[in-house]
Amino acid sequence: MNNSILEIKNLSKTYYTKEKEIKAIKNISFDVKDGDFISIVGPSGCGKSTILSILSGILKKTSGDIIYNKKIKTGYMLQEDALFPFKTVFENSCLGLEIEKKLTKENKKNVVNLLNTV
Repeated sequence: MNNSILEIKNLSKTYYTKEKEIKAIKNISFDVKDGDFISIVGPSGCGKSTILSILSGILKKTSGDIIYNKKIKTGYMLQEDALFPFKTVFENSCLGLEIEKKLTKENKKNVVNLLNTV
């Protein structure tokens, strides 16, 4: 029985410019089992962020299969901050909920509570 919650099979991403094609990742495969803690490690430019962006739905894959065997949420923190300097910490923290149109009074309270624990 396969107890993987996520299966990545031959995942590839190619970018195209006017001059050339750039293979950001090529035929990456791995499984994640329930309870696993994984790390993607490598030098700058090897495709770590590309993999995470594909899994989070920010980028579209060129080829390969991504199989979610269990409903999971994916996301990641960027290496560099992406805060809006004209917004407060609270407003930046609520931005994802605001974009998804899920910013309710209850969610605002949850964000305040979370920020108070930091």
